[in-house]
Amino acid sequence: MKSEKIRKNFLEFFKKKNHKIVPSSSLVPEDDPTLLFTNAGMNQFKDILSGKKKADFKRAVSSQKCIRVSGKHNDLEEVGKDTYHHTFFEMLGNWSFGDYFKKEAIIWAWEYLTEVCKLPKERLWATVFRDDDEAEKLWYEHTDIIKGRVLKFDEKENFWEMGEVGPCGPSTEIHYDRGEEYKCEKPNCGVNCGCGRFIELWNLVFMQYYRDENRNLSDLPAKNVDTGMGFERLVAIMQGVDSNYDTDLFKPIIYKIEEITGKQYTVGRQKTSEGFFEKESKYQESFRVIADHIRGLSFAIADGAIPSNEGRGYVLRRILRRASRHCRLLGLHKPFLYKLSSVVVDIMGKTYPELSAKKEHIALVIKSEEERFEETLDLGIELFEKVAEKVKSKKEKIIPGEEVFKLYDTYGFPIDLTQVMAREKGLKLDLDGFEREMKIQQARSKEKTKFIPIDAKGLIDVAKHLHHKTVFIYDAYEVEANVLDVVYGPFNAFILEKTPFYVETGGQIGDKGKILADNFEFEVTNVFKEGDLVIHVGNIKKGKLSAKYPIKKVIARIDVERRKSIMRNHTVTHLLHKALKKTLGEHVNQSGSLVAPDRLRFDFTHFKALDFAELEAVEYKVNQKIWENLKVETFIALFEQAKKMGAVALFGEKYEDRVRVVKTGDYSMELCGGTHVKATGEIGLFKIISETSIASGIRRIEAVTGEMAYKLVKEQKEVLDNLEEILRVRGQEILDKVQQLLKSNKLLEKKLKKEVAKKAEEKIEKLAEKAEELDGIKIISNKFEIEKREELLELADVIRKNLKSSIGVLAGIIDKKIALVAVVTDDLIKEKGLKAGDVVKEVAKLVGGSGGGKAHLAQAGGKDISKLDKALKELPRIVKRMLKSKIKK
Repeated sequence: MKSEKIRKNFLEFFKKKNHKIVPSSSLVPEDDPTLLFTNAGMNQFKDILSGKKKADFKRAVSSQKCIRVSGKHNDLEEVGKDTYHHTFFEMLGNWSFGDYFKKEAIIWAWEYLTEVCKLPKERLWATVFRDDDEAEKLWYEHTDIIKGRVLKFDEKENFWEMGEVGPCGPSTEIHYDRGEEYKCEKPNCGVNCGCGRFIELWNLVFMQYYRDENRNLSDLPAKNVDTGMGFERLVAIMQGVDSNYDTDLFKPIIYKIEEITGKQYTVGRQKTSEGFFEKESKYQESFRVIADHIRGLSFAIADGAIPSNEGRGYVLRRILRRASRHCRLLGLHKPFLYKLSSVVVDIMGKTYPELSAKKEHIALVIKSEEERFEETLDLGIELFEKVAEKVKSKKEKIIPGEEVFKLYDTYGFPIDLTQVMAREKGLKLDLDGFEREMKIQQARSKEKTKFIPIDAKGLIDVAKHLHHKTVFIYDAYEVEANVLDVVYGPFNAFILEKTPFYVETGGQIGDKGKILADNFEFEVTNVFKEGDLVIHVGNIKKGKLSAKYPIKKVIARIDVERRKSIMRNHTVTHLLHKALKKTLGEHVNQSGSLVAPDRLRFDFTHFKALDFAELEAVEYKVNQKIWENLKVETFIALFEQAKKMGAVALFGEKYEDRVRVVKTGDYSMELCGGTHVKATGEIGLFKIISETSIASGIRRIEAVTGEMAYKLVKEQKEVLDNLEEILRVRGQEILDKVQQLLKSNKLLEKKLKKEVAKKAEEKIEKLAEKAEELDGIKIISNKFEIEKREELLELADVIRKNLKSSIGVLAGIIDKKIALVAVVTDDLIKEKGLKAGDVVKEVAKLVGGSGGGKAHLAQAGGKDISKLDKALKELPRIVKRMLKSKIKK
């Protein structure tokens, strides 16, 4: 039976039992910052199962996409070594939310496996929790499982907990016996042995208890059922194969790898006493790794994840780079993985249409990441080999943490890739040292540190204000406020009951302005939060601030024009975010921002640089929405309600139950606490200044709006006007004229290069005629008037190309320092063993310098210009010594 039919049968079976078919949720969790990837079927029902949310239905069934790459569930390094570990897999499951319980769950599981899947009953075993006599009884009373086939185990195997505190309960598992031929050598080989004979097929969890902080159990008012069955394992059993990789979920991928590489996954059938078995090829692990990893990569990228150096992006990078290394082991040294993504789409696209919709995007992301890794892989491997050799030569077993970090930071080697390479050489890594280096780097690379005046903070007695809160007034530029406290001393600060001053958060920088009272003016230069209080720090411009002159009430007034500029830039980041998604794809997500009065900066996930057409499209889309003068509304909503409305939330951000939503027409809607314009027309104009990479998989756009955009356009117009005048052409003709000039300049440079080369040959020819000879070797030394070292290198090339049996040392003075270049012709290197590096070192010593290089060409520097002439005259004696030294050897 085909896998597609098996999946459909499962969903239809439970649909007939009045279960709602719930589509798989995204692999990228939308509202669970504790998860990098969805890793179980129950993830999307977590709030229902924990009692935080009420379900719209009592019964559910689903086939859920999952990724597991670490922790107790899976180890990335195990994938490929056996036939059943995977990064990506599907979890079949059925759920009851306070409806049916153990009896129905057990009956239906048995009915599905024995009547729909028609698995032999003599092959099936069940396990229950040691104290769950009820479940054991239900198995024997309501199914025809063979007597003695229901076994009891402890908490490790048959008790499930959501966390240290929360819902929990016993479970029953169904295992499939593959047969005697798969048993291990243990005398007590059986269910939960850990060998390949008994396969855990289906886990039925009965959530009937609540565990409190003291580890005590109490009955839940509503009991739930949560089941999970590994789809790939079921398919392997149904299709009668020994390995998940031999099912129709993987075979087309493996066939494609064979076709492209010319390597075989198996090398024919081998007869043993137990029968015929496929004989493994030496490449089988690499085939499995690649086939597994391309599935995980394709699905994750389709759901919006992008390889990067952080979070889930780093997990994807680890997976992709591990797969890339196994491509190398199959003899592939160019990007290859991206060619397999279309095979994944062919297999799974009908069931998961998001794959088909993102087919080209998936291939582009993977290819881009492969190319990036290829750039550094060879260099990284070369460095690793040198380091490993050095460690072994010292008879040590551990590669230093600094070297491991260098591979990670400079060459993009995930730590586990280095571990694998080290293990292959019988070495280990200094992981503690690596972590130290990582922390140093993180501290060094922090983009900015928020300014918090520590001295002022220390002077504020926050404890006495615990019952107070500074209320931020969104739509006011000034407010009258009562003074809660005043700080005197090195830092002066006000604490007010309410304020129009925005505190830096969410990328938007804080306000500046004034605090005013009778005959008193205070310039606010910074604001920060301490608990629920807003601290206004600044300088007294007029009047006095002391206990003798208490101020009870003030006018707090922000710099209005500055705020308006900030609002323009903040609203436009929302338009930009949406425009990027529309132009590049839904995988684009904000990963950072800066909203200042004079500019904005927007960091986002994307796998390659934007080309001119893409940047132009993004800029135009943003300006289009500005010209439409869309209304910008803000309102408070429940978090779940806002999400249902389509509001964009940032991954990793923790939100309260009630959130602030910023809606821009019908174009954009985001959760945001910042300040915004009332209508997009207030922004005026949007211009992109630059688009750059700030990390792998993270791009940055810097832009300006309003007056700053006008100034930028004005400056650009002035440049064009000046060019028109200089070139004596009109606007549209500038480009043609510049191209003509560049072409003309290129021809002139070519001519000049020929002339320079000709003069160089003439110079060398004259020097060769006058050169001193020693045993048939021409010795050329000369000082030249030069502007740059390259001139000496060009002369040295002439000696190598035009002369035989010659040694030259050429010198020049650049910025009051000596530049030396030594050259030795190829015949002297081969026949006499002379090396330019040795020659230049000896000459450099005489002028207080040093240097080195290759056998045919070397460079050096020197400090003592007064000794240069004498040093050049010493060249024949230096060569003579070297020749004698070679003869003695």
